[in-house]
Amino acid sequence: MFKRIVSLVLMLSMVMVACSNQTTSEKTVIDNPTPEEILTENENADIFVLNDIVYSNAEDIEWVNKKELALGDDIGEIKKQTESSADFENHTATKLEVGTTIYETVEKSDIYIVKVNNKEIRYLGLREG
Repeated sequence: MFKRIVSLVLMLSMVMVACSNQTTSEKTVIDNPTPEEILTENENADIFVLNDIVYSNAEDIEWVNKKELALGDDIGEIKKQTESSADFENHTATKLEVGTTIYETVEKSDIYIVKVNNKEIRYLGLREG
């Protein structure tokens, strides 16, 4: 009887260890899109990078433009312009000119605003959820 109990406990322990290892080895890592990924899909994409997040021109995204947002503080400016994904770093853009100011919104959303020729253009942060 004692041998059966010990065998049963050992067998259940092995099953529990196998199950716990299985759940920890199946972690999924989700990364935010990179400039390279965006420019591979669309070489003419209007993007910039700030705080390691890619922001894409959202002029054609209806829900972004309908959202009531107020211009907030100046949080930086474009320091480099390039179309090469290999040259991207923070404050780099494909279309925005060097010196273009980036503003956050008062509402603190994933949308930033830039002003070009006195026109406000919204850029949406591309994040994987």
